Amino acid sequence: MQERRSAASRSARNTTGAPKVEFPLAESSGFLVRDANRAFQRLLEKRIAPYGVSRGQWYFLRVLWAEDGLSQRELSARVGTMEPTTVIALRSMERSGLVRRVRSRDDRRRAQVWLTPKAQRLRDELLALARGITDAAEAGIGRDELALFRRVIRRMTENLDRIEA
Repeated sequence: MQERRSAASRSARNTTGAPKVEFPLAESSGFLVRDANRAFQRLLEKRIAPYGVSRGQWYFLRVLWAEDGLSQRELSARVGTMEPTTVIALRSMERSGLVRRVRSRDDRRRAQVWLTPKAQRLRDELLALARGITDAAEAGIGRDELALFRRVIRRMTENLDRIEA
């Protein structure tokens, strides 16, 4: 019955006589991913705030914890932000004592971004918080389902990246 109703609603017409397009939110991968991401981000933001770390700073810390000493340009690319946004974020992080920017010896136009001891000390505790949020989100979902989800979401990202190019 549900299948018949869906087919009927898909063939409905709009006011111009053209077929009415139906695209329920529950069928939109983009909406569902965004909704889940917002839930993750809200909780993460609450958990990291007591450490003096904002959500915007979090993304840069995550990348630098994986590879310290990147150039501002490399950091922008890995975080997925425009360079002016990165500069603003790094200024804030410098004021918070999380990073320091050092001019490259080889190319004075290039600044490398290094974590401070303060940021390095925060790493394990903040990553444990993030892991806890992920564990809570994944509660009751089997290992095989999670592996499939990760493969599918990576493939969707690759598909969309190919379209963008």
